[in-house]
Amino acid sequence: MTKTAELDTILALLATRGGEQYGQEAVSQLEHALQAAALAEAAGASSALITAALFHDIGHLTDSEFEPALTRGKDRWHEDLGADHLARLYGPEVTEPIRLHVPAKRYLCAVDPDYKATLSPTSIKTLDIQGGPFETSEVRAFIERPHARAALQLRRWDDRAKAPNADTPDLDHFRTYAIAALKH
Repeated sequence: MTKTAELDTILALLATRGGEQYGQEAVSQLEHALQAAALAEAAGASSALITAALFHDIGHLTDSEFEPALTRGKDRWHEDLGADHLARLYGPEVTEPIRLHVPAKRYLCAVDPDYKATLSPTSIKTLDIQGGPFETSEVRAFIERPHARAALQLRRWDDRAKAPNADTPDLDHFRTYAIAALKH
């Protein structure tokens, strides 16, 4: 299967299963993904980071046990599942911001006293399940990682991408960026 065909399979997964409710948020997975990608595009992000924004929660859709585990207070590490799922198609410019977007939330909660107040109730609940704010040593280790700064950008778009009925471009619009970001 060509990389473009594999990409189309992932886009089809987002188009079909993405219509489901995004946890307790007021948007679907697909709406959330499109909003995050639109925010990245509006910020002038690279094709890789726009693609990361589009696919940052794909691990929710590739893991049928994600939602049931979450309701039991268990973390299924969707960020790693998603990054690993995309690694055949994309390099670290796409996969690492995805892998680090949950640690980015933990980092921001540790370093910015006002950040936690901006989180949705669902994000606050999952923060606890994901380990809570980082400790001092974890803060230093996170920010020194390659792609940590890109993950912080992605995290902020993720947090803002929960507006019901937001007007965004469709998946086909973002397919162009996703193709441009494919590893060669």
